[in-house]
Amino acid sequence: MTSPAEGDPTRTPTTLFEAIGGEPTFRKLVDEFYVGVAGDPLLRPLYPEEDLRPAADRMTLFLMQYWGGPNTYSEQRGHPRLRMRHAPFRVGAAERDAWLRQMRRAVESLDLPKEYEETLWDYLERAAYFMVNTDEGDVTPPPRLG
Repeated sequence: MTSPAEGDPTRTPTTLFEAIGGEPTFRKLVDEFYVGVAGDPLLRPLYPEEDLRPAADRMTLFLMQYWGGPNTYSEQRGHPRLRMRHAPFRVGAAERDAWLRQMRRAVESLDLPKEYEETLWDYLERAAYFMVNTDEGDVTPPPRLG
């Protein structure tokens, strides 16, 4: 499936979803992230399913929707309620930092233009700090870029 911007090369992308390549880019991002999760001794236990594919699919749909792609995530799962969905799992500073390490590696694998990479990373970093649900360690969000 092509985005409207892909179908008309003269049209300027209107969302980050379109600007960075749509679904294939988000699938690559999330697939690369979960390669790291699978081998990470701190993160892997946070994913109770033996097969990480369902978690990867959910994350892909969420990120695509968040950045202006199809609303499939909400149609299938309702409101994201990210903190509520992650509440059963202990997420402290160590888990946050491990998540950010794997996500940073995945974002860099996309080789995006700097502007798009910074926009995407800013959100992912803030989201990681938001998901911390223990009082252990540093839970203060980093300063926003520029």
